[in-house]
Amino acid sequence: MPKQNNQAGMNQANQAQNTATEFASETNVSEVRRQNQQSAAKSSSQTTASQATEFASETNAAEVRRQNQQSAAQSTARQSGGQATE
Repeated sequence: MPKQNNQAGMNQANQAQNTATEFASETNVSEVRRQNQQSAAKSSSQTTASQATEFASETNAAEVRRQNQQSAAQSTARQSGGQATE
């Protein structure tokens, strides 16, 4: 009988250990899921900021291009005007 009681005690200890391990695994999965969601949200906000910066860069490039064309046109007009008076 003592051997049977000892075996039953070991089974209970093993079950308790398995339950604790399972709980820890579920907790870890939950934590990993939370971190993944947080990382995805952070990445999404960085992507939005990056897209805004990219848009601003494209807008700036378009503005510089427009100003260059305007300046070139003015320069050509001045040169044409200067040659006509010479």
